[in-house]
Amino acid sequence: MDSLLAKRLQRCGELNLRWEKLETERTTAADVGEKNHPKTHILQYDQFSLSPAEIIMGNWVENEGLSIFVILVWLGLNVYLFWNFYEVYDIGKEYYYTRKLLGPFLALARAPAACLNFNCMLILLPVCRNLLSFLRGSIACCSVRVRRQLDRNLTFHKLVAWMIALHTTIHTIAHLFNVERLVDARNEKNRTIQAVLSDLGDDEGESYLNFAREKITNPNGGLFVAFTTLAGLSGVIITLCLILIITSSTKTIRRSYFEVFWFTHHLFVFFFAGLVIHGAGQIVRKQIDMGKHNPDICADNYTLWGKLPSCPKPQFSGNPPMTWKWVIGPMIIYICERLVRFWRSQQKVVITKVVTHPFQTFELQMMKKGFKMEVGQYIFVKCPAVSMLEWHPFTLTSAPEEDYFSIHIRVVGDWTDELFKVCRCDKQEFQEAWKLPKIAVDGPFGTASEDVFSYETVMLVGAGIGVTPFASVLKSVWYKYCNDAINLRLRKIYFYWLCRDTHAFEWFADLLQSLETQMQEKNNADFLSYNIYLTGWDEFQAAHFMVHHAEEKDVITGLKQKTLYGRPNWENEFKTIASQHQSSRIGVFLCGPEALAETLNKMCINNSEADPRGIHFIFNKENF
Repeated sequence: MDSLLAKRLQRCGELNLRWEKLETERTTAADVGEKNHPKTHILQYDQFSLSPAEIIMGNWVENEGLSIFVILVWLGLNVYLFWNFYEVYDIGKEYYYTRKLLGPFLALARAPAACLNFNCMLILLPVCRNLLSFLRGSIACCSVRVRRQLDRNLTFHKLVAWMIALHTTIHTIAHLFNVERLVDARNEKNRTIQAVLSDLGDDEGESYLNFAREKITNPNGGLFVAFTTLAGLSGVIITLCLILIITSSTKTIRRSYFEVFWFTHHLFVFFFAGLVIHGAGQIVRKQIDMGKHNPDICADNYTLWGKLPSCPKPQFSGNPPMTWKWVIGPMIIYICERLVRFWRSQQKVVITKVVTHPFQTFELQMMKKGFKMEVGQYIFVKCPAVSMLEWHPFTLTSAPEEDYFSIHIRVVGDWTDELFKVCRCDKQEFQEAWKLPKIAVDGPFGTASEDVFSYETVMLVGAGIGVTPFASVLKSVWYKYCNDAINLRLRKIYFYWLCRDTHAFEWFADLLQSLETQMQEKNNADFLSYNIYLTGWDEFQAAHFMVHHAEEKDVITGLKQKTLYGRPNWENEFKTIASQHQSSRIGVFLCGPEALAETLNKMCINNSEADPRGIHFIFNKENF
């Protein structure tokens, strides 16, 4: 025991000596101006103290901690509501006779109903885009991590939708059993307590407990009751709407048949209408005369109810509808949201220029009175000549400094193909402006890219047409440098663009060339470091262009930076950037697929340091 204690004391002494040595070295380094020297030793001590798993966990908390906290609070409230209402209906004395009729399915039906009310209250808020844009602007002085939560609105919207689907499934299955038990109890010939309870309400002055008031001998009596009662019919409508909304929201349907997704998603109007009136039927009833009729005493004497003075026939009342109290607030907010969007969409928009780019991409330059934007924002566009109802989101590719706003659209579906034609992009001759179609614009709305200028160093990663939000960012940077913006906090941009073929590069290369020239004229060529990756070519295809690698400009893009082939080694890229920007918070911004988002998020966590003064990569993703 003494030897173990001696070893521990010796170990503590070694740690203290090492710490004193590091403090001495840090002081000496500070005196001679070695700025990076102290941090290097401090990190060595941190790595000595923390295991790799602890470092990764700390970084994960740094990047995802607030999001996980929000999710845990939301899940905790769901668990609390489920358990609280389950207990009310499982052990509540006023529901004693209701449980005699329905058994355990009473609590299993009512507990998820409470969770449904809570989640239906939340489901509309993440898609109130004007509200989110207002909140993003009003908390601009707060931490970037707080604003990042607003950028995950669609992720939370989907989580809430899946929770609604789960509780709807439990609620529906439990009520199917309840209906069957009520129909069977109504047809019960033996004088069981279920039969006696079902007969209540047949005589004048009595209140009923079993809402199946007719004796149905048909084997499908449960379905008959479900389709002939207000609660049953509205429940069927709610369930069908939910099934259509969720199944049409899959990635395959959204990408290939966007119109199907768009129209079925608007079934939420019928969903909420059915939700509000669903409880008006008051099919779940409770006893209201507990002082006159005590179930603990009278339950066993059910054949003598009304004959014994101490056991009159019990009286029941339905639960008043409560759902509307949960959803009325979000519904009013959403209606105001749609009214604002409708009013803005009625403002006149003028198409000033249509530019056709390679790779079936075209650009619309527009003007609208009072239109103000920030970098990386997006708008919704409707073209009545194509569809009177459909709105589609597009990222703004113009900069706030320009006197117009623009979007780049790639033809990938029926709607974009029709818009391509009505804008006469398939014609070679010059088109008069008055021949161009009318366009309605709603927005702009805020995104994660607005926070680019909140960092000194950023990584911008675009995949294919996902480069569009960074076009706005890079243009704004270009204008700021043209105007000698000395207050620009942003000091370094690492730009990555991944494309499958060469055609996609052509419409964006001019902007990069302008930036490249501007930075050189300002003697700040290192400000923008960009890497263009051609991911769709194999080594044989790339070999033809590799022979020109020694030339001053790239033969594909015309830029000084040579095009790379294949996919980036993200581990090496992050480590290289980390080594050049110690003690920094680096914003990583992506507009691209989920698989790439998972990779970059993982890289951000693995390459950040546990020391609060160390380097931290903060991941942000576009969602709209």
